[in-house]
Amino acid sequence: MIKQDTFLSADQLDGDVRTRPGFEERALNASIVRADISASFEEYLAIFDAFYAEDIEASSGTDKEPIRGKVRVRSLLLNFLIPLHVMAEVGGLSITIRNNPVPGDVADETHSEWTLDLVGVSGKTCTLSWRTFRKWNGPHVIYEHHYDHKQTGGPLTFDDLSFGEANMGDSFPEPSKLAS
Repeated sequence: MIKQDTFLSADQLDGDVRTRPGFEERALNASIVRADISASFEEYLAIFDAFYAEDIEASSGTDKEPIRGKVRVRSLLLNFLIPLHVMAEVGGLSITIRNNPVPGDVADETHSEWTLDLVGVSGKTCTLSWRTFRKWNGPHVIYEHHYDHKQTGGPLTFDDLSFGEANMGDSFPEPSKLAS
């Protein structure tokens, strides 16, 4: 279920407020931080739909070519969000995202730092961090670049989640009971 009050689209505001430099960036980042991946990945898609232009171009320091178009970027976003949602909702993974704005001097360009903390039920932690550069055209992102990727802590494994065999025993009958 998507909570309608989770994010504030820049399109919903009067023109005077929208003209303040960086307002859209702050609204987008606040919406991302407030969304709850354990409850729904659809909430993030609604944020994406509200803030990103149809002709969005996205890239990262690891990509050879930028990805162009909302449909292609949305598909890439889903490939990231769905596993996180399943690991949080079913596997008990604790996920926290934080954002820090980085001051800039160009009105339609913004920078920010992101930190994603993943904590398994085992207590093992993996922290991902990166920086984001965005170009805006009015209330919509037209270009986004992710760079300076870092990982602290090793990757989480199946043992760090709670949907192992010990927790699934009640969900599936024993093979001998299936034959009867």
